[in-house]
Amino acid sequence: MRVLTLTLLLAVAASAQWTQFRGNPELTGVLPAGAVPKNLKLLWTYEAGESIESSAAISGGAVYVGSQAGDLIRVNLADGKLRWKYAAQNPIGESSPAIADGIVVVGDLAGVVHAVNAADGKKLWTYATAAEIKASPVIAGDRVIIGSYDSQLYALNLKDGKLLWQFKTKGNVHATAAISNGLAFISGCDGVLRAIRLADGKQAYEILTGSYTGASPAIVDGRYAFFGTFDNDVHAYDLQTKKRIWRYENKQRQFPFYSSAAVTGGKVMIGGRDKFMHCFQQSTGKELWSFQTKARIESSPVVGDGRLYFGSNDGRFYVLDVNTGAKVWEYELGEPLSASPAVGGNRIVIGSQDGRLYCFGAQ
Repeated sequence: MRVLTLTLLLAVAASAQWTQFRGNPELTGVLPAGAVPKNLKLLWTYEAGESIESSAAISGGAVYVGSQAGDLIRVNLADGKLRWKYAAQNPIGESSPAIADGIVVVGDLAGVVHAVNAADGKKLWTYATAAEIKASPVIAGDRVIIGSYDSQLYALNLKDGKLLWQFKTKGNVHATAAISNGLAFISGCDGVLRAIRLADGKQAYEILTGSYTGASPAIVDGRYAFFGTFDNDVHAYDLQTKKRIWRYENKQRQFPFYSSAAVTGGKVMIGGRDKFMHCFQQSTGKELWSFQTKARIESSPVVGDGRLYFGSNDGRFYVLDVNTGAKVWEYELGEPLSASPAVGGNRIVIGSQDGRLYCFGAQ
């Protein structure tokens, strides 16, 4: 009975947290079991003033998100009431907060990394890179890993922001790093998938993809990488053999893939600027189904309990059946949803370009 109770408590605790972009270090977008109620309704909204393209982090009953107004905000997950607002002084774009040890970290479009006390919103430290930051930070132990448009991947000390190492690529570092087996993986704008050692910032290996890539890689079982590219295709790689195992391209609809993939149960699900959400067989790349929205999809989907959740630039938030691609539910918000969903405490939160943060929960 005690073991069962402990297991239940751990499951509840896990479902209440979404501490970084895509929900986990491997960036797979997978939800804990029972994380989202089957029947959803809008519970609250928060007006941030300007577009929200940052995806939220959820921890300790609070939601953290950045906005184009230049603010990092904390609101209550329960009711959406503002707890504090930190002025970054510059717009926060797609960079999404990460939280650990009571510290919230985010990057802004002036190229500054901000670390803020989660309890009261007070600045702890900043670190200036040489160009804008659109990548989201990931926290691995005592270090913050984040890329910049100055072509560098940085490792900063979580407590004081001191530079631990930096690695120079041959293009903008737009993608968020996926962390697995002591390595940071970045799918680069220089057409190279790189594995960088967390310990010292040295490159362990690289795989030439030949494609300009804005999407972040999803890493599965420490061995496989999946991501879309601006060459209008989706790639899958075996990290052990360093070989591409499949590639998807629709020659009739040539549009980039900007969304990051959700991967679970042998399926890879990714949205495209072709307006479709695609589902591929993980092992072969065979398309299992596709679902068409009315505008391009830049929101990265999250998946759990047989359902897929994402936003579209058509202003709708969608829920699909993972097995069939059939629409289960949708909610029309009106303005583009390029941010990705965050899940915690049996609620799902997403920002919109209308400047509002939306929270859905049980009916």
